[in-house]
Amino acid sequence: MRVIFLFLDGVGLGKADPAVNPLFTARLPHFRSLLGGKIPYLGLRRFSSDRAEVVPLNATLRVAGLPQSGTGQAALFTGVNASKLIGRHFGPYPPSTLHSLIREQNIFKQLKAKGRSVCFSNAFPKQFFDYVASGKRRLSVTTLSCQNAGVEILDAEALGRDEAVSADITRGRWPELGYPDLPVITPRDAGRHLWNISQKHAFTLFEYWLTDYAGHGRGVTTAVEVLERFDGMLGGLLEDFAPKECTLILTSDHGNIEDLSTKSHTRNPVPCIISGRKRQELSAILRSLTDVTPALVSLL
Repeated sequence: MRVIFLFLDGVGLGKADPAVNPLFTARLPHFRSLLGGKIPYLGLRRFSSDRAEVVPLNATLRVAGLPQSGTGQAALFTGVNASKLIGRHFGPYPPSTLHSLIREQNIFKQLKAKGRSVCFSNAFPKQFFDYVASGKRRLSVTTLSCQNAGVEILDAEALGRDEAVSADITRGRWPELGYPDLPVITPRDAGRHLWNISQKHAFTLFEYWLTDYAGHGRGVTTAVEVLERFDGMLGGLLEDFAPKECTLILTSDHGNIEDLSTKSHTRNPVPCIISGRKRQELSAILRSLTDVTPALVSLL
């Protein structure tokens, strides 16, 4: 039994309007195939296809204001309503008041305590490790979770061996970061690498933040390219996907890219897409960001 978690930052359920929602402009053949040809939106937020279940997750967590990555991801990856805990939404990084929560209850630590092998598949350049070594503490929820759960943060060497995946999927930015010998790859290849990585672990996480970045930028061309790149990776991952042995879950922390009429986040629910083993059981119990980690820990 394995779980592959694809976390897309800043993807909510918006209007079915290609003028503002690039999910209805981008060519997403693999995403559409998984969902029976449909794209989820506010008017179609819960449905089933032959291969997947789609449910909406509440991202506001009963707290006023616009959801943010720090508290949203803390809720998603611990199962605790972090926004309610501190009385507001906060981001992009979690505040120090949430560090103890993330340290003690992150999904990596919970699964490792139950004897499960876990992997954060994203690769980081030397600049990140230098930043951490300097003692600075502005880390994302996922990297902070790895630090506190004893999970290896993968580097350029792992990426070069195809044992990690670049946050931009194709490795296009790595030459600028000082790695001219790292070849650019196709999104399909990245998806196949992610599938191979997942064979060694009960739980594998991949984080894609470019969706949130594109939403803030409000550029249709960039938003479409970012979504299509992810779709290519999804296609490579699904080529060998074994639904009787593995569960694939895809969700987000808050809305953004689904509404390019604004550069801010939205209060829209986020889609949660589940494919493979136990998909019906999971879809029946997922209602908000806080339900995901408890459900996956129970599943594994």
